[in-house]
Parts: sequence; C-alpha cells; structure tokens
Amino acid sequence: MGATLRALRALVLLLGFHLLSLVLLAALLGLDVVAFTWGHGPVAAKIVIVSVLLAVPVVRGMFMLRTPRGEGEPGIPVPEAAEPRLWALVRDVAAAAGTRVPDRILLTGDVNASVSEEPRLLGLFPGPRRLHLGVPLLTGLTEAQLRAVLAHEYGHFTGGDTRLSALVVRGRVQLARVIGQFHAKADGKVAAERARQEQAAAKRVAQGKKAKKVDTSGSGVTYRMMAGIYTAYARLYMRASLSTARDQEFAADLSAARLAGRDATASALREIPVLSASHRFYLDSYATLGLQAGLLPPRGEFFGGFGKLLTAREPELVRLRSELPEEPTSPYDSHPPIAERVRRIEALPADGRTAEAKGAALALLTDPGRTLAALEDAVLVDEVLAFRRTAGWAELLDASMAAGLSSAQTPLHRALAAHTGQPPTLTALLEVIDQGRLWQLAEQLPLSREAAAAKGRAFREFVRPVMRRSVRTMVLAEFSAYALLHWEFSWSSPAAVRLPGWGSRAAQGDGPEAALDAAVDAALADHPDTAPLRALLPPATQNA
Repeated sequence: MGATLRALRALVLLLGFHLLSLVLLAALLGLDVVAFTWGHGPVAAKIVIVSVLLAVPVVRGMFMLRTPRGEGEPGIPVPEAAEPRLWALVRDVAAAAGTRVPDRILLTGDVNASVSEEPRLLGLFPGPRRLHLGVPLLTGLTEAQLRAVLAHEYGHFTGGDTRLSALVVRGRVQLARVIGQFHAKADGKVAAERARQEQAAAKRVAQGKKAKKVDTSGSGVTYRMMAGIYTAYARLYMRASLSTARDQEFAADLSAARLAGRDATASALREIPVLSASHRFYLDSYATLGLQAGLLPPRGEFFGGFGKLLTAREPELVRLRSELPEEPTSPYDSHPPIAERVRRIEALPADGRTAEAKGAALALLTDPGRTLAALEDAVLVDEVLAFRRTAGWAELLDASMAAGLSSAQTPLHRALAAHTGQPPTLTALLEVIDQGRLWQLAEQLPLSREAAAAKGRAFREFVRPVMRRSVRTMVLAEFSAYALLHWEFSWSSPAAVRLPGWGSRAAQGDGPEAALDAAVDAALADHPDTAPLRALLPPATQNA
C-alpha cells in the first residue's frame, strides 16, 4: 500500500470516530425529542438529564484540540560536535535514502532504535525529527548492522510513516479518552450505589434485622453500554491501523536491504531479539543485583557490563541467532514476526555486500566510557544514583548475596521460630533434628492439601524439597554472617559459592556444592544424621 493510500486510510479511520460520535449524539437528541413528545414531565426530564450526561464524554472526546504528549524518554542528547563519527554515519545514510537528517539524536538505555517527527496540521507539513538510539543496541551491533538499522528507520521517513502517525495517534488517544471517561463514570455510579446499599445494610443490622446482599450489577449500565460501542470501534481501528504499521515495517526492511545490503539487514534483524533477551537477563542478573542492598556497580558499568556479558557468552549467542523466535501472530501486533521479516530479506538476491564495516558500532562514539557513565545519570533515578558504588563486580556480588542471606526468611525460618519460641538459627535447627523432632517441625510448614493429608514416608517426600532449599539457605546465611562465605563472579555462568577452605571454582570442581548437598540430604533423611553438616561448619559457627 502506497503512502497516499495509507494516509487516506488513516484519515478515514479518524473521521470514522467523529462520524460514530455524531450518530450517537443524534440518537441521544432523538431520544430527548421522543421523551418530550410522548413522555410525562418527570420521566422526560430524567431522560434528558441522562442523555446530557452521556453526551458530555462524547463531545469532550470529539473536541480534543491536541494530542497529549507523554514524558520524554530519558537519555543523552548528542550534538554533532560531540559525536562527529556517529553523526557522519547518520548523515551518510540519510543522503543515501534521499531524506532529511534528524534534527536531534538521543542516546537511550534501551535495546531499540526509533525515529519520530512532530508534523504540523495533522501531518500535512513536516516538523522536527528525532532519532533515538539505544546504547545497549550499539554495544551489540556492528557498524554495518547499525547502518541497516538506520536505513530501516529512514524508511519510515521516506514512506511518510512518521507524518501519518499524527493522524493515527490522535484517533487512538481520542478513543481511549472517551472509553476511559465512560468507564470512570460507570465506576463512580457503582461506588455510589455500593455505599448507599452498605449504609442501608448497616441500619438494618443496627435495628436487629438481616442485612440484604449488596448488588451493584445494574449500576452504570448505560455508561458501560456507551463504552462498549466505542470499544468495538476501537478494535476495528487498532486492527486496521496496526495492519498498516506491519506493512510499513516490511517496506522499511526492504529500504534497509537496498541501502545497507541484504546480509547486514538480515543479520541486524537476527541480532536485535538476541540482544533484547540478553539485555533483560543482564539487567536482572547483573546490573540490578545490588539494588535491594543499596549498591551499584562501578561508575559506567551499569550499562558497560553488558558488552562483557556478550563477549563471555558468545557461544550461546551464536545458537540463539540461528533459532529465530516463532512468535504467535495477532491482528493487534504493531510489528510482523521477526522470523517472517528475516525470511523475506534472506530470500532477496545476493548483492555482494558481505564484508562491510564489521567494527563495533559502539566504537563510533568519541569516548564510549564517558557516554556509558553519563547515561547512568540520565536514566537512573536520583534515589538509585545515591547508592554506594562497589569497587568491582566481585565485591558487588559478595555484598549483595550477604545482604540477601542476612534478611532471608524461608518457610522453615518461620516454622522453626514458632516451634522453638527462639530465633530461627541453624544451631537451633540442628538441635531439633538431633532431638528427633524434625518431622514435627515440618508439620508447621505451609502445606498443600495433599501434603497435609499424607502420613509417614509419603509426608516426608512431600515436604523434603522445601526443607532442603531452606536448610541450604540457612547454612549459607550462617557462613555469610561470619564473613566466611564468598561467591565467585562469572560473566559466562551462574555465581558459584566458595566455602571456607574449598578453594576456587577451577580447583574445587563440584566439591563444595556436592558436599553441602550431601550433608543437607543426610540431615533430612528418614533417619537424620547431622554429623556431615556439622563437619562443614567452622568452630565459630558451631559454638554460636
């Protein structure tokens, strides 16, 4: 579909909203006329009042003068003087695409690239353009792949997509506003009716009578009916506009392949979902590891560590790139499935552009380290920026795990405190086990219906997994409390615990993990034996 037809569709969809509103207003007016013509005074007046209340959200939605602007995305604006190489690439791709260069580049903290435009008069006249580039995206892409990404985004400029978005967004916002107003009014009617019925029920109870059940099912029905009409049109609107958006993505992909090459475009499309998944994992497992303890990695490493993770886990990434995600399709998706986009590009004829600009895109920045540090100031909230910085990732891991273990409260902790009436320490647990009261303690754990009904060996098998995890946590917490527990940091695998005297990951193999698990299993066996577990504990811990 060409730009002209897409513009016509967007305009028709927007006009459809106003036509629907006019039809509903006409229906309400017709109802008022019928009420005054055939109805009695009080009934007619009530109908008019209701119709006016229903018409207010419709009129307000129709005469929304401007589309509300959301808060700007946090990031670093980069003038051309500060980043000449990045701007040179941006200008070069814009010239190849035959389109106007963005007026502003903003570096963000997301694995994403996007363009936007603020056209005037609903897209009839062009306006300022912005290019948003995620620094994590630059971290994982080559320069050739970044060129393909920019070419894709410029495809939205040349196709008129960014100018048409003003029409589409306005319609979405107006529909959402009207639907939200009707639901808000319906909720208000329900709340008022509930309060009235509850007050009446309280009076009946005070008089010694049985209170009636609160029933608000009939409240706000007319408001919800009006909301339902607009919701039905909103579904049609979204399906049609998002279908156009998917076509725009395909067209932008073809533009990227033409300007940056087939292979670079296909590899960029394969890389972006891999980088997105890797970045989510990095944030969850590394960058935000110390937030609960009020800790941050060294300055610049909150975003800078992502590149180290990608380097260390390159073998895993190779496999992920070869396995395109097969996403379920929906008529409400704004983008086509990435697998379909890649297949379309890779089906194009070879163009011989396979060895272009393989250097890292992040190297286009004048001082990547400075940018990574400045991005923290722009993206992280002030409360987080005030956290203590650790000297390195190993210290961050140790301090974060120690803080987590010191505040750990497992189901076993709570059951042990209730069972003994004392603080839930490992020493107290070992005494309970040695006294033969382990399974009595287990009965105080939160149990499923099946576990609570089980007896003997069946009961022990039900509760043993929960007990095993909790006892292991208590052992590690005991070591940590005496500063005898350390964790070995790794970019390529999960953190490994280092117990006193057991040496490093390379020397210990599966030693400490296997020994600890065997000792815990012995303590939780049908015939418990705490000796292996006590043998692992240092003297200071045993005498606590």
